[in-house]
Amino acid sequence: MDHANDLEAYWMPFTAQRQFKATPRLFASADGMYLRTTDGRAVMDGVSSMWCCNAGHNRPRIVEAIRAQAGELDYAPGYQFGHPKAFELANRLVALMPGTLKHVFFTNSGSESVETALKMAIAYHRVRGEGSRVRLIGREKGYHGVNFGGMSVGGMPANRKMFGTLVAGVDHLRHTHGDPRNLFARGEPEHGAELADDLERLVQLHDASTIAAVIVEPVQGSAGVIVPPKGYLQRLRAICDRHGILLIFDEVITGFGRLGTPFAAQYFGVEPDLVATAKGLTNGVIPMGAVFAQSKIYQAFLQGPPNTIDFFHGYTYSGNPMACAAALGTLDTYDEDGLLTRAAMLAPYWEQALHALRGERNVIDIRNLGFMGAVELAPGAAGPGARGFAALLRLYEAGLLCRTTGDTIAFAPPLIAEHKHIDVLVETLGKVLKSID
Repeated sequence: MDHANDLEAYWMPFTAQRQFKATPRLFASADGMYLRTTDGRAVMDGVSSMWCCNAGHNRPRIVEAIRAQAGELDYAPGYQFGHPKAFELANRLVALMPGTLKHVFFTNSGSESVETALKMAIAYHRVRGEGSRVRLIGREKGYHGVNFGGMSVGGMPANRKMFGTLVAGVDHLRHTHGDPRNLFARGEPEHGAELADDLERLVQLHDASTIAAVIVEPVQGSAGVIVPPKGYLQRLRAICDRHGILLIFDEVITGFGRLGTPFAAQYFGVEPDLVATAKGLTNGVIPMGAVFAQSKIYQAFLQGPPNTIDFFHGYTYSGNPMACAAALGTLDTYDEDGLLTRAAMLAPYWEQALHALRGERNVIDIRNLGFMGAVELAPGAAGPGARGFAALLRLYEAGLLCRTTGDTIAFAPPLIAEHKHIDVLVETLGKVLKSID
């Protein structure tokens, strides 16, 4: 039996199992802007694979960092012990954050980062004597990973409906998508900042004394690049401050240069209390996540005797040496190539090119911010999502990798992209759009 070619044993995540295994799409190698299939075709990476390979593929500093670390220290316990690279990485990371976000807790994924941030928020209020603050507020269409806390505060129905009642005590803000005045907006839409006031409605319903935190993606990625209206995040920050509620940014997608600043917090000029990150932290090479916390949150836990555990939370692989090495190599690569700010240079050309598809067959909206964007298609006769899935397959066949959510096609190319890559991406997408019924 050829175990390498038998596809049945692997239960794949977020995949149409039968369709994929009948016509598999397998990658064998990658370099720069391109992945290469097992049959030798080059496929341009139009979405940084899973929003994570921000520096492109096969980057020498990352490869060498992992190789060297494997021969030096493969693993070290993270509870009551440590290793130097975890501390070095933490210091380099907090230097990228604004304000007092000066402490970092390591996880292994975006889902774990979200769970950690939610637990930090609830525990923070408890150690301050406000233990009644246990309610969590998410947002409709939000995606915060697939663990129970993240699904609960998330607002994507398909991700929730199989799993029962999830975590109790969660409510949701209205989403900001759908105002017809914002169709084909370039960058931040003009209309909808007042939707942040929906938090005041939830405060009136539940009382602020019960609410621990609000969690939002600065730009909703997995829902199809939903860009916040001008002033929305600033307004949300002010409401949280008024009621003593923590504001959590889920920057798993927007972090590490996607908007032309290290994090969306700088782009929007809003300092959250906690920031969940992952993906671009290690360029997707080794799983790792991180949660940034304001100093007031970290300090609140350091009140007991010095020999007692401060925060009863962590993972076997928190601060794993191999992951830390990959992250340090990634930060070196970002620094050398200026990738944390490069999206600011690419954004105008990207915006112009993407919006040139307005008027193409079935296109009902185009959205963009920084170096990410989406083209939304009208649902077809076969039902919602069918047209988007057809686009996914045809783009792959045409040599372009994308992500789809329903009938929305999303893009977030590696930050190493040049204008010529944007030209090829948009030209390929335009041809495929003409071919879809």
